[in-house]
Amino acid sequence: MADRYVTVALDKRGVRCTAKLLDDKAPLTCAAVWEALPLAGDVYHAKYARNEIYALVPAFAEQEPPLENPTVTPIPGDLCYFTFADVELGTASYGYGDKATHAGRRTVVDLALFYERNNLLLNGDTGWVPGIVWGTVVDGLDRMAEACQDLWRAGALGETLSFRRAE
Repeated sequence: MADRYVTVALDKRGVRCTAKLLDDKAPLTCAAVWEALPLAGDVYHAKYARNEIYALVPAFAEQEPPLENPTVTPIPGDLCYFTFADVELGTASYGYGDKATHAGRRTVVDLALFYERNNLLLNGDTGWVPGIVWGTVVDGLDRMAEACQDLWRAGALGETLSFRRAE
């Protein structure tokens, strides 16, 4: 199989990077994501993991992928896939509020980009939260990391994180 690539973008900020799918390490997850592209949602900056931005999107896989190529210590450039039940994200500590776009969805998919070092997927409510590493950024991580820092400091309101097939 030829290498496949996705463009990950903060749309309002006009910043993007390119990631290679890890078909050899997470084939089921890569296949599910690839078939569902394009995907996008409101961007959030992680409270617990540290240097992570993510979007919550409706479940799109016919069957949720198993925990292939798992990590609890993502490195800069990792794209991760998480699956949650809507009630897992329903506590006030997450800050989504009553009008969260994922409210009422039985399954919620979290597509994340880790942009800097020292990440640990340990949640104070639930413990370890392993993610599936399905891609790695191969170009533009420095620009994206700068935009992620701006997102952290200036705010995420009105910003979208999108994933598209690279051209």
